Amino acid sequence: MRLTNVTHLRLPFGRLWGYDVSASDLGRRLPVSFDQRLHVGAGDRPGSWMALSFRLPAPTRRESIADAWLAVIARHGTLRTAFAPGADGDPVLHEIEVGPGHWVEHEVGPGQAVNDALRDILDEACSPYRRPSHRLCVLETAAGLTVVIAADHAHVDMWSMLVIARDLLSALDAGSAGMTPAARTAPAFVEHTQALLDRDAAPDRVRRRWGDIIEDSGGVMPRFPLSLGAPEHHRERVEVRDVFDVDDAAAFAAQARDDGVSTLARAVVAMTAVTRELADAPLRAVFPVHSRFDDNWHDSVGWFITNSVLESDLAEPHAAASAVREAVQLGAWPLADVLAPWGDMPVAPGMFAISWLDLRRLPVRIDSIGLDAQYVGAATATDGVMLWFILDESGLHLRCRYPDTTEARANVGGWLDLLVARLQAEARSSVRGRLHVAGRTFRIERASRDDIEDIAALLLDDQFGADRESVELERYESAFSAVARDGSHYLGVIRDSADRIVATMQLTVIPGLSRGGSTRLQIEGLRVAAGERSQGLGAAMLEWAHEFGRARGARLAQVTTDEARDRTRAFYARLGYQTAHVGLKRHL
Repeated sequence: MRLTNVTHLRLPFGRLWGYDVSASDLGRRLPVSFDQRLHVGAGDRPGSWMALSFRLPAPTRRESIADAWLAVIARHGTLRTAFAPGADGDPVLHEIEVGPGHWVEHEVGPGQAVNDALRDILDEACSPYRRPSHRLCVLETAAGLTVVIAADHAHVDMWSMLVIARDLLSALDAGSAGMTPAARTAPAFVEHTQALLDRDAAPDRVRRRWGDIIEDSGGVMPRFPLSLGAPEHHRERVEVRDVFDVDDAAAFAAQARDDGVSTLARAVVAMTAVTRELADAPLRAVFPVHSRFDDNWHDSVGWFITNSVLESDLAEPHAAASAVREAVQLGAWPLADVLAPWGDMPVAPGMFAISWLDLRRLPVRIDSIGLDAQYVGAATATDGVMLWFILDESGLHLRCRYPDTTEARANVGGWLDLLVARLQAEARSSVRGRLHVAGRTFRIERASRDDIEDIAALLLDDQFGADRESVELERYESAFSAVARDGSHYLGVIRDSADRIVATMQLTVIPGLSRGGSTRLQIEGLRVAAGERSQGLGAAMLEWAHEFGRARGARLAQVTTDEARDRTRAFYARLGYQTAHVGLKRHL
């Protein structure tokens, strides 16, 4: 899922609507979590919210969307709460009733971008002390409807936004089928808050470790190790980068598995190495960890996040894995008790935080690609560095927010440049790209434009190549451009130890409805150089192709070959391919 910021949000022009719900007076007082107290205690301000945008898959009446939204609010208790300033200055949380309201059209001014108009709306509607501090917006365009759901961060986290979107879509489906959305409520976040407040205090070893890390950070929470400029709030600079596509993400994960560690640990290795190289310091950062310890909370909405600290000194997989495990353990205890020696969380300008979320492992899923779903961050001033990683079916994405100063642009931007380059290099050198054949090692990688001539030569050096292939490279270059633009294709080349291209194949993932909605892997143009044939390289390539297909949900692999290729057909048959179907072709 794309990680973006409201300034960078891609929205078409159209009519912008917001749904004004009705809210009761403040009711019963409720427990406040540690993070909520810190966040809301900073007061009403713009940019304290987070949002999710997605396109509705079918034309939908605004009245139906409003009904579905009210069903979501009824299901999740935190959306029926509101904060108010307490007598001692600390925020107090109250239960409220939320009922039907009405749609309001928000004007997009002359020359104003739609996302700027949206930002103004959400800054006002979703600040910490609003009642309620969430907002449903709909953008009507000729191409359809885009929904934006935002809430002050005190009530939601990234996981929660998926739950909200899923439940809204389910309620819309129920409404379109003439049914009433399920009235079952999810466990309320305030119950989770109370459960944490009731937990035992942290053991001495946890307190000591927190103390060591804070002391090593100068008596405050970890800070970015390079200069950010004047230690004060500045306008933010937000960078959004797509680190891996699905192929590099699979390669990076394969290397992590080979190392016996998680993908996160492998990323921590890279961040540790970059920090050591640029700052001659260990990686030390605030590390948010989710607190949905029990399955009971998986379908709930709330700020199920507690802060921990991550310290990684050695750029080695198992050391990094130990650092991650320790961070998770340090975040498993009530923070108010742990941080009591400092009076509260000792925050200072330059605080550095790293967040990691693997959407593929969450029990809550939406079709983020089909819905064009985007996580949307608010625009705000900042004096620190916040880095978010999102790993999903399309790859690894990051968003980084830092002060927009000359020093931060150079230092944080340089740190990001080196980190992304290192992560991508590690993906390219992953064990997933190595083929071990008869005591030799080959490397498979995505073809580049520089490889076209070698690929054409392999296609030409074939039993039927002289009749079917061309010597005009322009035709191959044009075809390469078409293949490279389409993410469903993988054109691979195989290199030997001398970096010579000795084989090629093209893989295509084909979704379909037949066979119960099975996705297929089509294998075409598999060619091996004459000097490498009959030694097992082709079989190794096919096995790699099968893993490629499985990683993308393919349940069937298929190839076509000329009836006259007796040896080729025998080769595929030995590897389990059956001639149970007749393939027909004609020239167009």
